[in-house]
Amino acid sequence: MVDAAASFDGNRIAANEPPTARTLRAGHGRLTASVSDSAGLANYTEFCGSALFAPAQSASWVRNWDAKTVADMVVATLSAEGRPALSLALEVVRRGPFKTARFAGGRHANGNFAAADARLLPAIDAAAIGSLFAAIRKARPDIDLIALERLLPDLDGVANPFATMVNSPSPNLALAVDLDGGFDALLSRSSGKRKRKKHRSQTRKFEAVGPFRRIEARTREEVDSLLDAFFEMKQARFAKMGIADVFGAADIRAFFRALFADALAEERPSFLLHGLEVAGKLRAVTGSSCSGKRLICEFGAIAEDDLAFTSPGDFLFFDNIQEACELGFAVYDFSVGDEPYKRLWCDLETQHFEVLAPLTLKGRALAGAMRQGTRAKAFIKNNPTVWRLTKMLRRKTAGQAVAPATTEDDN
Repeated sequence: MVDAAASFDGNRIAANEPPTARTLRAGHGRLTASVSDSAGLANYTEFCGSALFAPAQSASWVRNWDAKTVADMVVATLSAEGRPALSLALEVVRRGPFKTARFAGGRHANGNFAAADARLLPAIDAAAIGSLFAAIRKARPDIDLIALERLLPDLDGVANPFATMVNSPSPNLALAVDLDGGFDALLSRSSGKRKRKKHRSQTRKFEAVGPFRRIEARTREEVDSLLDAFFEMKQARFAKMGIADVFGAADIRAFFRALFADALAEERPSFLLHGLEVAGKLRAVTGSSCSGKRLICEFGAIAEDDLAFTSPGDFLFFDNIQEACELGFAVYDFSVGDEPYKRLWCDLETQHFEVLAPLTLKGRALAGAMRQGTRAKAFIKNNPTVWRLTKMLRRKTAGQAVAPATTEDDN
């Protein structure tokens, strides 16, 4: 269990003060760009000790992704007088004839905000970021496109420096719940009487089957147990929906096992697993990350079994949100994706954005195709009728081979 009230006073500030944005603007310092391969992850890890970053840009996330997927990593850093100001840890992946640099984790990385020294961010403008991209192009001429997707507009009130670049909105909204005033206040704003009644009804249904409990993984064995159940649940769900299983590959599963297991050693775990067990079987699982006073549900799933009709996922969300309030979190974030079960709770919307920076002529062609694809996705997902038809067609083709299936957002 993490104590939000005690732990979220910002990341540590280095003892020796670095140059300030004012100093850089006055011309007494300058930003320089450098690029490294995976050997640069040691410096990235050190920088994260005092930097501001989103969960998917944490040292643990990047380090485990590199180790378990054997990714082709690029670490690009803007420095001021030898001190890092902004650092991008990217993986290079092949898409047909193209090579793209993206945030480590691909579609699993949501709500992205590159590791940065918040005090120097005001001095990092489009020209500075352009110099960083140019350094990547020089060091890795094989990369066609830098694709930074699902970027947060701000983190803890600090504006995302990549918003200064030409960008476009992401096709999916991110939904969250304002926890101001605590759980009772939240329920008073969002059909609380109905939610409490449903929660009591679910409790009686669980008790009729057998003992039930909410679990938080506190050992490596519990991490493996909850993830085993989650992977099985998600595989069945994706097959039913007719889409590719983004958690199916062995290296992806190994990454998540390492990520959540490593968090157990942290004084205030940055990644958490919760499960609802009824009659000795896990019926729902969620995986969360902590970012400032925001608790983020990175993924969730339920068992497609005899208790699925009781909505065990809703029950677990009720308890997770209640505990988030008790621990002093200010926001419970359902992450990317607009779904009815999220709308039952959410009163906050975040529009992520995307930056596509071509480094070659081939990259320009790919960027154009990706922008068209994003616009098409946005049209489909923002049109309720079209989106319902799309999901219906997916389900009808669920019995076909995996090849024609498309990949959906993690949660």
